[in-house]
Amino acid sequence: MGWLTWQRFRCITDCEKYPDECISENLIKRMADIMLDEGYLEAGYNYVGIDDCWLEKQRDDNGRLVPDRNRFPNGMKAIADYLHKKGFKFALYQDYGNKTCMGYPGVLGHEATDIQSFVDWDVDYIKLDGCYVDTGKMDDGYPYFGKLMNESGRPMVYSCSWPAYQNKPNYASIANHCNLWRNWDDIQDSWSSLSRIMKWFAENQDDFAKYARPGQWNDPDMLLIGNFGLSLDQAKVQMAVWSILAAPLLMSVDLKTIRPEFKEVLLNRDIIAIDQDSLGRQGLRVWNKSNCEIWNRKLSDGSYAIAFVNKRDDGAPYAVKVSLDTMSIPKQAYEVQDLYKEEKPRSFGPGGDFETRINPSGVKFFKFIPKTSNEVKTDT
Repeated sequence: MGWLTWQRFRCITDCEKYPDECISENLIKRMADIMLDEGYLEAGYNYVGIDDCWLEKQRDDNGRLVPDRNRFPNGMKAIADYLHKKGFKFALYQDYGNKTCMGYPGVLGHEATDIQSFVDWDVDYIKLDGCYVDTGKMDDGYPYFGKLMNESGRPMVYSCSWPAYQNKPNYASIANHCNLWRNWDDIQDSWSSLSRIMKWFAENQDDFAKYARPGQWNDPDMLLIGNFGLSLDQAKVQMAVWSILAAPLLMSVDLKTIRPEFKEVLLNRDIIAIDQDSLGRQGLRVWNKSNCEIWNRKLSDGSYAIAFVNKRDDGAPYAVKVSLDTMSIPKQAYEVQDLYKEEKPRSFGPGGDFETRINPSGVKFFKFIPKTSNEVKTDT
């Protein structure tokens, strides 16, 4: 869990024209201060990350990476110190190719030198992208970089973009070498992009869901919540489905200007608890009919997180009436809690059908908590 620059701030580097948006030391410190003061760190968002565009265009005379001297005048070690003193961990972007996606120096041919720089700077998390390199080299290159990380003596999270660039990724190897991995296309700030990613994850879930576990995560990309492209209902969809997927919750939003209702979604402790459940089991889409979906995730306490997602756009809430079998949960009695608190808690099962209504491009997100035998009094 944490915050990254890319989705909201991209590669804005003109600090004279855009002083509050450019990728800079000031931006990182400002976001970290807000995360600390407004409850994000307390809720679990403990990584603060700089994505692409933090570098000078050339390495120094010794072949080392150089942070942009104007935008990061005190260097990366000073950023790490600032974040660590406030209780955060420091995430930093690089690329396995000879250039990053935006044309800055990549690690290829400088792997050991760059890892030593990350160690010297007290980096806690490395995101390694996959631009400007032959995808055929990734099956050896990403493990090699991870090996050097492990040999460095500094514990660092390893975020790989390896499978996102390949047609048939070797997920067994990827899961063995990376802590998290981007599976598919970059997310864009729109409902259509979010919908496409959800569709792809559902249609390909049998290929990679089984590899998710504590310390190894499929990554559908950053949270759009609080930016320009999603309605509140759509933001709730992303938070719900990402938690079903046991996905990293990586915000990328201007926390200074975020509207309160979107902040409330990001800080929903019940849903964060679903995402961070200790079982580490990735959920699945278990039903898809009439452009409405059911997503199911089993939790460590025996409960089930069930998300009803309505992808319809026909203007009225869509009524759904389904059995426990349809939701792929055992036939027994449950206490049902609405994780967005839009419906009152209710008892349900084991017979009958469960009913709810979902807004267009919206979600209803429930936790089904099994009842003990002496609590079986239920409503359907």
